[in-house]
Amino acid sequence: MNGKRGEVKERIIRVLLNYPDGKLSKYRIMILSQGSQTWVYDYLKQLEDDKYIENTKVIDIRGLFEVWREIHLTKTIKNYLVKNPMSILESAQEEYALTTYRAENFVQNYLFPTRTDIYCLIKDRLYWHNKLTNAGLVGKGNFRVIYASDHVFFNAKNFNNKKIVSIPQLIIDLLREGGPAVEAAEMLIEKMVSENV
Repeated sequence: MNGKRGEVKERIIRVLLNYPDGKLSKYRIMILSQGSQTWVYDYLKQLEDDKYIENTKVIDIRGLFEVWREIHLTKTIKNYLVKNPMSILESAQEEYALTTYRAENFVQNYLFPTRTDIYCLIKDRLYWHNKLTNAGLVGKGNFRVIYASDHVFFNAKNFNNKKIVSIPQLIIDLLREGGPAVEAAEMLIEKMVSENV
């Protein structure tokens, strides 16, 4: 799959799952997903033909998450071992958003936050590397930085003065994480489904 097209597909699905009620027009989805009109409209038609959406209303939330999981593009990840991971974020000068264990713990309080995962912009790679190596060590540990495009911050929320990814982004990240994180993701999906019946 073409990387750019895969990225646009992820953006479209991210927008749809953040606004599953169908209130967004196709044009608005195009603007929010930052894709070309022809390409976005064609992909929305494909999703409608496959019975995931009806016009712009998501009618198969679980199925659309599965599509998202299948088209996921690999991100650049760097691992660190640091003391007091959350205190590092308190002094952060660059944009970030929590995901997986720590974000789920804030939102749903089901998983023990064994690792702190954050999304950051690719352009901020050196900033985060320096900040984290000054506070700890490089290597598999308790802090993971995932570098991505700015769209991963779409509809991110502040929770207790910490920025976390949108609920759909959190769900897909938990599903990709595997293990007990999948159970936490399923609980969040169930809530989404019940709120959008």
